[in-house]
Amino acid sequence: MRIHIVARKIELTESIRSFIEAKINKLEDYIKNIVWAQAILTVEKKRHTAEIVVHAGRQTMRASATATDLYSAVDSVMDKIEVQIKKYKERFKEYDVQKVRNYKEYTSYSLPEIRFSVFKNVSLKPMNREEAVLEMERLGYNFWMFMDKPSKQVLVVFKRLDNTYGLLQPVRK
Repeated sequence: MRIHIVARKIELTESIRSFIEAKINKLEDYIKNIVWAQAILTVEKKRHTAEIVVHAGRQTMRASATATDLYSAVDSVMDKIEVQIKKYKERFKEYDVQKVRNYKEYTSYSLPEIRFSVFKNVSLKPMNREEAVLEMERLGYNFWMFMDKPSKQVLVVFKRLDNTYGLLQPVRK
């Protein structure tokens, strides 16, 4: 994790730097995927302001606090950012538990049940394609299976939406 500390109108001493780095490193106890953190310290007259920006995963969390002492401002802002990080972590936990719970509800993933309601025995009369189309039209069907006279092969003729006809021929692969 990268830690960047910015001090405005104040000299950044080693003790302040180590104090802030120790506080920010404690955040890794809550979540491990912190990419970077930034601390901005500002002093204006007797107001000490500390702002922390933490980027973890795809989430950026920001908090700021003001106090009369710099160390107490840092403590206050760390309490606020810890609350945000805990909330962020809980949201992940709830999501994962819900995801697992939803998977347990389904016993198996299967395709929809295919049911056949009608079985017809069709005698394959040898006929040519034109006779098959006439037979299909006479019976009011959208398709008709027949045996082609010249090739002795089973074919299917069907009516298309544009009122033309199609022919299905089996091919061996």
